[in-house]
Amino acid sequence: MNDTVALCFEEREYTLAELDGLANGLAATLARRGVRAGDRVALMSSNRPEFVIAVRATWRLGAAVVLISPAWKRADVEHALATTRPAHAVGDHPVLAELMPMLALDDPIAVESATFPPPAPEADAVLVFSSGTTGLPKAVRHTHASLAAAVGHWRAALGLTARDRIQVVTPPSHILGLLNIVLALETGAWVRLHRRFDLDRMLHNIEADRITVEMAVAPIALAIASHPELESYDLSSLRYIMWGATPVTPSVAEIVTRRTGVGWVPAYGASELPVIACNPIDGARLDSVGRPVPGVRVRVVSLETGAEVEPGATGEIQVRSESLMAGYLPDDATADAFDDGWYRTGDVGHLDADGWLRLTDRLKEMIKVRGFPVAPAEVEAVLHGHPAVSDCAVYGIPDPADGEAIVAAVTVTDSVASQELIDLVGDRLASYKRPRQVVFVPEIPRLPSGKVLRRVVKERHGRTSDE
Repeated sequence: MNDTVALCFEEREYTLAELDGLANGLAATLARRGVRAGDRVALMSSNRPEFVIAVRATWRLGAAVVLISPAWKRADVEHALATTRPAHAVGDHPVLAELMPMLALDDPIAVESATFPPPAPEADAVLVFSSGTTGLPKAVRHTHASLAAAVGHWRAALGLTARDRIQVVTPPSHILGLLNIVLALETGAWVRLHRRFDLDRMLHNIEADRITVEMAVAPIALAIASHPELESYDLSSLRYIMWGATPVTPSVAEIVTRRTGVGWVPAYGASELPVIACNPIDGARLDSVGRPVPGVRVRVVSLETGAEVEPGATGEIQVRSESLMAGYLPDDATADAFDDGWYRTGDVGHLDADGWLRLTDRLKEMIKVRGFPVAPAEVEAVLHGHPAVSDCAVYGIPDPADGEAIVAAVTVTDSVASQELIDLVGDRLASYKRPRQVVFVPEIPRLPSGKVLRRVVKERHGRTSDE
């Protein structure tokens, strides 16, 4: 099995034996640089095989990998490093290299033969970034045990086997991208890693590589649906397309199915508990994220009392499983995320008597753009730095392409162009955190405590134009 091709990147193919040898070599280099079991290693890398090799090398040493998005700007990275305090760094990004000594992934990696003791199941394996209702992103800690459980749940939900062929076009620094890579390698499935998302290249590779399972998020689904020459591609190898990260837009999904004959399998998860629910491969429906996967318990509790509600009643969705995160960094953020051992997703919906789960709203004020969480307070902090802005509130509105679009309601003391404020955020934060729209308003409603009433702002000004 180690001599079979496991991963493909552009024209380069890697067998499992090669990936193991390269991971061993990089692990030896990291060990010489002082990486030890229990350490944290920051990884900021573009989509490339060396990302996979670096993750596996870090795990061989019993260390945990801190995944930092290559889309992040310096302020984002500084916050991530301050939160997780990694002792070492690996990557190919100049921002990380400027902030701490970094082993460059562009340097040649020696192939070595070595054996390493398996990491302890309870040891941290990976830290990915999510956000709560307010404030800056938090680091989500997954142990080797919780990540392995999530991989097992995902394998069973998707029915993935060694005969399958997948491709990864989403960033591997996001939990879904990492999960798909680990799942493919551990299952023996063939995986192609793409440097970046390119729709025509993705469609070409479905045809050329005979991809059997395609992973998609809302922007990819919309791009497929609107492709003028979609019918020119042979997509007959696909068993289905998985839709994750945001709720399905039925009209978009139906267009793709009508034009290609390929159906969808909607699924639902979170950085904190990666696989919560999934539709059945046969008989999937677009109005539900599916049923809870075996091994994951789901309950719905009243938004008023916190008591569990009857099937069909609406409330907050709470979950528990062996795949649940170990906690957040900073540590003091963990307690509020749980209710008597149940993880509070912050999503509002209902679970019917037949076990179908539907999402209807989000209790948390987080905005989810292309599957990435954006904390309103983070964007507001940047806007408050502009001398003309006296107050502001940031919220999300539904968007068919990105899941949600960011809107900034601002009060100003002097004239300022909308684009100037949008560019200010774009210069300071990752591109997906830029407001799509700026709405000028006379005041921002707040509680006596000072808390911004974002829901009120959204109700008053949600779809107002810039002018």
